[in-house]
Amino acid sequence: MTPELRKLEVDGRRIAYRLRPGASPATVFLPGYASDMEGTKALALDEFAERRGLSMLRLDYSGTGSSSGKFEDGTLAIWLEEALAAVDELTSGSLILAGSSMGGWIALHLALLRPERVCAMVGIAAAPDFTDWGFSEEQKAALERDGRIEEPNPYGPEPSVFTRAFWESGQRLRLLDSEIAIDCPVGLIHGEVDREVPLEVAFRLMQRLRSSDVQLNVLKGGGHRLSEPHEIRAILGTVEALLEP
Repeated sequence: MTPELRKLEVDGRRIAYRLRPGASPATVFLPGYASDMEGTKALALDEFAERRGLSMLRLDYSGTGSSSGKFEDGTLAIWLEEALAAVDELTSGSLILAGSSMGGWIALHLALLRPERVCAMVGIAAAPDFTDWGFSEEQKAALERDGRIEEPNPYGPEPSVFTRAFWESGQRLRLLDSEIAIDCPVGLIHGEVDREVPLEVAFRLMQRLRSSDVQLNVLKGGGHRLSEPHEIRAILGTVEALLEP
């Protein structure tokens, strides 16, 4: 059964979410940039939680999916605020955070903000600091000059839009320049030929995390989406391993 679509108000924004009741730890799925909670990975994790009798929370950031608002009004800080409010108001007990792409960046910040609750974390093609390494100097100059840029979207006909407000927010929330004070077990899954988030980023993240229990699973031939059946199995296997005492 698919959990009912509900809304949580966060500073005037109506944030859509689906909450599956169940045992602890609850899994929290955090989508990537311009993605939503109805994608292949989110649904696979929800089905896994249902089979295991575990709680699962997934949500849409403002301006995406079923949530209110304009996408271009969103920033990394705003979406982090929404994810934190959802975790605080809708869940209790221990958590496993599963973040995809930009959602992996948000998951890292959630783990830093709620270390007493986050017992494990999964980064799926995690993209911390992509406002830094993911934009050329020409793109950064265009953001500063024009306030926004549009780039070709490899996953659909509509261009990917980035705003100066989002870029500046991301720059303030960078993590890879120093140690990341997260001590829980972390599983990272990354595609060998990811063109959006280079594999080097996953190695940098692994090295920066303070935790002594960090495992990086590199999937041969994998791209950024990691939605093929064998890639989904790798993600679920990582969650399964983190559930072991």
